Amino acid sequence: MIPIESLIPFMLASIILIASPGPDNLFVITQSAIHGSKTGILVTLGLVTGLIFHTSAVAFGVAALLQTSDIAFTILKTVGALYLIYLAWQAFSAHKTKIKGEKLPPRSASQLYRRGIIMNITNPKVSIFFLAFLPQFVAPENGAIAGQVFVLGAVFAALGLSIFIVFSLLAGKIGTWLNQSEKAQLYINRVAGVVFIGLALNLLTTSNHIEPH
Repeated sequence: MIPIESLIPFMLASIILIASPGPDNLFVITQSAIHGSKTGILVTLGLVTGLIFHTSAVAFGVAALLQTSDIAFTILKTVGALYLIYLAWQAFSAHKTKIKGEKLPPRSASQLYRRGIIMNITNPKVSIFFLAFLPQFVAPENGAIAGQVFVLGAVFAALGLSIFIVFSLLAGKIGTWLNQSEKAQLYINRVAGVVFIGLALNLLTTSNHIEPH
C-alpha cells in the first residue's frame, strides 16, 4: 500500500503536469471548441483509457524497450504523427460542409472514444514519461512494484479525467459562441488544423530521451 505521504506529493505533481500545456490538452480543447463539450469529454475518456496501455508498459517493462530501441520508438511516433496529419486534413476540409444554421455531421461516441485512445497510445513519449515519473513514488517495502505502478497510474488517470473534463466544458462554451457564424467555424477549424500539424511535427522531432508533458 502506498503511504499517504508519498501519494499526496504524487497527486500534486500530477495535477501540475496534467494542467500544463501539452498535446493532449490542445487536442481536447480544440475538439471541444469545434464540436462541443460532449465531444471533448468522449475524447478525454479515450485518452484516459490509453493511459492503461502506458501504465501497463511501465509495470511490465515495455516502456524500457521504447527508451532503448530507436526503431520501436520511431515506428510508434510515426504512426501517431500520421494520425495527427489525418486529423489536420479533416479540419482543413471541414469548410466544405455547410454549417450555418445546422450542426456538422456528428461522429458516434465510439468513434470519438477511439480517436482519444489512438491519440494517446501512439504517443510513445507518454510511456517514457511514466517510466521516469511513476517509479519515483514506488518503494519495495510498500508491496508489489507492479501493483503500486497500477495504483499510481489509476490516480493519474482519475486526475487527468477530472481536469480535462473541466477543459472540455470551458472550451465547449467558447466554441458554442464561435460556432454561431460560419466564418468563425472556418477560422477555428483552420486553427485546429494548424494545431494538429504542429503536434505531428513535435512528435516526429522528439527523441526517446525527452520528457513529455
